[in-house]
Amino acid sequence: MSAIAKIETPPPMLSVNNIEVVYDEVIQVLRGVTLAVPEGDIVTLLGPNGAGKSTTLKAISGLLRSEYGEVTRGDIHFMGERVDKQFAEEIVRTGMFQVMEGRRIIEDMTSLDNLKLGAYTRNDTQNIARDIEMVYHFFPRLKERTGLAGYLSGGEQQMLAIGRALMARPKMILLDEPSMGLSPLLVKEVFKIIEQINKEQGITILLVEQNANYALRAADYGYIMESGKIVMDGTSEYLLSNEDVKEFYLGGGNEERKSFKNLKSYKRRKRWL
Repeated sequence: MSAIAKIETPPPMLSVNNIEVVYDEVIQVLRGVTLAVPEGDIVTLLGPNGAGKSTTLKAISGLLRSEYGEVTRGDIHFMGERVDKQFAEEIVRTGMFQVMEGRRIIEDMTSLDNLKLGAYTRNDTQNIARDIEMVYHFFPRLKERTGLAGYLSGGEQQMLAIGRALMARPKMILLDEPSMGLSPLLVKEVFKIIEQINKEQGITILLVEQNANYALRAADYGYIMESGKIVMDGTSEYLLSNEDVKEFYLGGGNEERKSFKNLKSYKRRKRWL
């Protein structure tokens, strides 16, 4: 009988392994968070305000240091390299770029100059003009907005923030609340473009979002976070069809529930113990 060859699954592009995060050496925010993002996928991290979603992104991108935060336990690997001890600018050079909550564009610079700023880590300056045209392919209205970025609408500022990230030619983008402050019509447009970027450019995306409906429909896999812990995860199809998720995050069901902790099907990971 011939031996059956084993099919090895490639390691994820990003792996977060049992991390804890503490601010000011006192306040513990994350408790044993573990997640994985395969190359080429869209993965979403869902949860209520204060759950620790943005802190998770900052731990991954190295931005915790600027807020007196620190990964005190566990490790984070990106493309096989440990990054939780690196500075943010070093992590950007590895191919990861975070789009911060609230856009964080430079309001007294033009849209074009904001885009050029996104390419500051690159050495191939001869390709910047080509990549600006690539951004305009995804966000054509930015080409028409030649004035200061501070005069753009909220939706246009979000498009500019994502476009600036694309100018870094990242392998992975961390998106923090891209739908915040946008009208339902613009939310739909932004998520459509996020999916288009993923498919056309092959960029892996880790998406933090409170709009669970749009996030899960765009994502391949999802994690739900509460009180600094991952409490549930699964494919987007599984989470969209899960009765508890539909009731708590998608507005379905009749019974009022305050937390996943009250659910019989609540599955808390034990890795932090």
